[in-house]
Amino acid sequence: MGGVASSLRMNAGSHRYTLKTMMSSRAPVFLCRLRLAAIFFLVSCVVAGASLCAGQTATQAPSPPAPQAPAAAQQQSNPATSPQVPSSSKEDDDVKITPQQAQDLFHSVDEILEFDSRQTGLPIKHEVKRRLTSRDEVVSYLTKHVNDEDTKRLRRSELVLKKFGLLPREFNLETFLVAILREEIAGYYDPKTKTVNLLDWVPIQEQEPVMAHELTHALQDQAVGLGKWMKKGEKDLAEMRKEPTPTDIENDEIDNAREAVVEGQAQAMMFQYAMAPTGHTLTDSPALVEAMVEETLSGSPSTKVFNEAPIFMKESLTFPYSYGMEFVVKLMEKGGKEKAFASVLQNPPHTTRQIMQPETYLSGEKIELMSVPDFKHDFKDYEKFDIGAMGEFDVAVLVEQYAGKPLSKRLYPEWRGGYYYAVRPKQNTGSDVTMTGPLGLLYVSRWSSAENASEFADIYARSLQQRYKKVQPVGDATSSDPPVGQEKASAEKSTQTSEFKIDLLKGRHVWTTEDGAVVIEEQGDTVFVSEGLEAATTAALEKEIFASATATPAAAAK
Repeated sequence: MGGVASSLRMNAGSHRYTLKTMMSSRAPVFLCRLRLAAIFFLVSCVVAGASLCAGQTATQAPSPPAPQAPAAAQQQSNPATSPQVPSSSKEDDDVKITPQQAQDLFHSVDEILEFDSRQTGLPIKHEVKRRLTSRDEVVSYLTKHVNDEDTKRLRRSELVLKKFGLLPREFNLETFLVAILREEIAGYYDPKTKTVNLLDWVPIQEQEPVMAHELTHALQDQAVGLGKWMKKGEKDLAEMRKEPTPTDIENDEIDNAREAVVEGQAQAMMFQYAMAPTGHTLTDSPALVEAMVEETLSGSPSTKVFNEAPIFMKESLTFPYSYGMEFVVKLMEKGGKEKAFASVLQNPPHTTRQIMQPETYLSGEKIELMSVPDFKHDFKDYEKFDIGAMGEFDVAVLVEQYAGKPLSKRLYPEWRGGYYYAVRPKQNTGSDVTMTGPLGLLYVSRWSSAENASEFADIYARSLQQRYKKVQPVGDATSSDPPVGQEKASAEKSTQTSEFKIDLLKGRHVWTTEDGAVVIEEQGDTVFVSEGLEAATTAALEKEIFASATATPAAAAK
């Protein structure tokens, strides 16, 4: 929702919240997650062990303390309540680094900056300022720019995510974001002041890899001007006066793709810094890179807020780091550091598909733009609430939540386009039409084949039982297939294999819910979804969308 994404810029047309979500567009910063720094130790141990087994000699850093074993990632998609902000008692127990340790760290900034510059090929143009800060100062800094309009945008994003069932109905997104920020942040770079901020509660032995991460952001900033570079994806489709065009929707994921580039590059340098003493590199150790990426997706006993988060939030938080790093490593393998750093900053990807499947970026894949209906005419009885792209990442998480990760990994590469348009019925002049009553929703999704479209339609239909309290299929479907959705989606899962048994949902199917009718219709490679809209509006949209899909079949890569 490519919408469904955001960075500290509070880009409201998007809902994919990373650790950057609590900042407005006036003051973007670039963060390092604490668990990423902790993984440095695991990497050091694994790589050092591999070197010894191979009979290689390498200068090793002093042995770090053993890392905590990660807890099994919880797949609970519908926690009953929002996570609580961590109590101050735990934070009061933080061991602060001493002034002398801080001075030693500051002296190492230039050395690590030179390391990053050699590895990335990005030149050092000027000195980077450095500052030691506290946890409360960080949270205050990251939240002080959020104004009433930002809060309204955040609430709007939360309601759309809940409509798709990606957040539980009782979930408080703002509370969660403050809590996860306090738990996860390990350092940040501020491009406005050109300062790398080190945090006084992060253990001294973890500070250097954090600096390797943050100083990569400093080099990026010196190369392209990160504040201006990231603003390219700031357009909020929901707040545009005119209705969005197909190009506007395609470009709705620019901020997500660019964030994955900057965080992927920074994470790559963080791990390269860890591996350097052994002589190994990211490109000659693919198994290790895969292990590192998997580690970023796991929680630990100390990351309670992350562990209890819904699937969407976990995947969103880790997307720019995990997929971003894999993207950068793939570019390094194909074109060296020039391709993976300077070149991609000059010619960045613009969709999550390009990040998740780097070969599509490298080949210059072009996917036909999706036609859109006449939103202004078709929704004349409604007020626009939100609109955005439903990108490859979004459908990956949607399928994972309702059908499991194995099926998601198989199906999401077949995505070929999508968007949503959320509305509310028009109210009396002066009433708050944006925050009351159930949302109406149009969602259109395109796939590489009719079979893949039918699979996705089946998965989406089965999600209804988890998203609504009362779901009743209506007869006379325009297909020989039986109505879907009467059983819980989880009933089809195997507890041993986590596989999901699906059927092909073809034709048009209708359900009644407490929020109105739901229509899911598959025609060819396109899936049409209408939720909570009047029958006449749904009929007009169906006619227009399928007519355009038939007239201009998708020129998508097969």
